[in-house]
Amino acid sequence: MKDTQILSAFHELAPAPAEPGLGQVLVFDACHVGVVLRAVLFVEAVVAVGAMFGTTTAFGWLTQVSLLTGGALPATLLWLIIACSLKKGLARLNTPLQHLAGVLLGALAGLYGCGVLSMVGVLDPVPWLASAFMGALLSAVLVAALVLRAKGKTPAATAARLTELQARIRPHFLFNTLNSAISLVRAEPAKAEAMLEDLSDLFRHALVEQGESVTLANEIALAQRYLAIEQVRFGDRIQLEWALDPRASSARLPPLLLQPLVENAVKHGVEPSANGAHIRISTECRGSMVVIKVTNTVPAGQGERGHGVALANVRDRLSLLHDVQGQFQSGCKDGVFQVRIQVPR
Repeated sequence: MKDTQILSAFHELAPAPAEPGLGQVLVFDACHVGVVLRAVLFVEAVVAVGAMFGTTTAFGWLTQVSLLTGGALPATLLWLIIACSLKKGLARLNTPLQHLAGVLLGALAGLYGCGVLSMVGVLDPVPWLASAFMGALLSAVLVAALVLRAKGKTPAATAARLTELQARIRPHFLFNTLNSAISLVRAEPAKAEAMLEDLSDLFRHALVEQGESVTLANEIALAQRYLAIEQVRFGDRIQLEWALDPRASSARLPPLLLQPLVENAVKHGVEPSANGAHIRISTECRGSMVVIKVTNTVPAGQGERGHGVALANVRDRLSLLHDVQGQFQSGCKDGVFQVRIQVPR
């Protein structure tokens, strides 16, 4: 490679300049089922505690909770709907203004809930000012929780990127790949060239910023490049099976999520076994969900040993992106280790 090409490669890795006017943290990421559920439960808990101040009997407390829920629940849902609808617009504000907008929306939601209760004759007199302040206070707490959730993605994504980068450039993998390519240069130059291209793609994918999520199709392509390299190294010891549903290709995953799973399959299934291992990667659409499975045979007594760090990383990053809609399961049975991931379509 020429020097100019090397320099251009480094230029490609330079971080893109930040767009002016964008906030550093999007605090209004309320477009998640898990966020909606937690917000509703939080407000209901506050309503339940507040209702205790107005009665001394269990029946009276239940009555108060039911009546107050009639105003609090619509107000909470209204706040969440507006926060989700205005997500892109509010993201253009700086962080303090995003906080302020959330509090003001909470005050408006409080007034809305108060208006609903006043129309049915529950409140007399109508505490407009108190309702506005209560809505602002509850929304401030919810905004703070959303900020913490957004910030929680940063260290997990950074740690994942460092882990995967280290895994790809670990000396034995790099040296084995280069040695395999060298051995093929004269006998099969086309195969050696393809192998080096796959290695280049792996490094490029690891070093270039990918964003919060990528498509399943991109992750499958990366896994195929990695397994193509390992196929040259291990030959018939790797028995690959792909069962891919084209309808699942657009599902979103955290970047670099699938590749460590297939790397684990090679490391703990193929490498320790003289006979190699059978690796199967499948994707399937089931209604509004996509199911992804990575399965590999393991030598006797291997079990789940050695899978813990990578699996914990995958589980945490999946939870940060999809919350309760993302499901992760893993286990070993009858000499077969399987990871099962379920994400929204």
